[in-house]
Amino acid sequence: MFVALSGVMMLMLTSTLSEAQKTNTPVKNIVIVHGAFADASGFAAVFKILQKDGYHVTLVQNPCTSMQDDLDATNRILDRQDGPVILVGHSWGGSVITQAGMHDKVVRLVYIAAIVPDSGETTAGLASSVATLPNNGLLPPDDKGIIYYSKEKYHIGFVPEQTQEMSDFMFASQVPIALKAFTEVITVAAWKKKPSYAIIPTEDQNINPILERSNAKRAGSVITEIKSSHTVYLSHPKEVAAVIEMAATSVR
Repeated sequence: MFVALSGVMMLMLTSTLSEAQKTNTPVKNIVIVHGAFADASGFAAVFKILQKDGYHVTLVQNPCTSMQDDLDATNRILDRQDGPVILVGHSWGGSVITQAGMHDKVVRLVYIAAIVPDSGETTAGLASSVATLPNNGLLPPDDKGIIYYSKEKYHIGFVPEQTQEMSDFMFASQVPIALKAFTEVITVAAWKKKPSYAIIPTEDQNINPILERSNAKRAGSVITEIKSSHTVYLSHPKEVAAVIEMAATSVR
């Protein structure tokens, strides 16, 4: 009886140590979830920096058709990772990683220009809790319940630090989002269980930086502020990669 109990206790101790070691060891797997109105290709410069520094990076091409669809797309990628993961989310991707971050391979979260919801909240509810910024170009949902970004405000509101040519291309290739994704209730908040980091672009015209800052503080995130637009990963890839690497090497 004593031997059996000792064996169980030893197994539990080993498991606990294994989890601790997994969390406190530098992480090599990075998974990035893009936001609405752009796809994962915008992270190319960040990808190159991280890959050069020895990280294994995978980018989720989430459809933005519902929270569940984006969770499924993200979890499929997480399932394929060979060890602990830093899960990164931009903008709407912040809501996705808040739930997907409960995956047992995820050890830390990085929010980029993102809303950081709590359980019981919706993305739309949080976004509407602060003033809408003048250059925000989200259009009302169309007759199919899909939200697009306006052509008139795409450059000034979404990618002001990029050329007009780049803006035109990104507008033409934007990934619109279903209204129901914004109104679905968050059921779990991974930041309550796992350490998080947040990049706040102080010139963001899409998500009010006031909201980004208050959400990040509520989550206990390590905050980095960068004078940049909503697409900070395009204009400041080195700084964005540095925060992701800080999360990967942290012992929090």
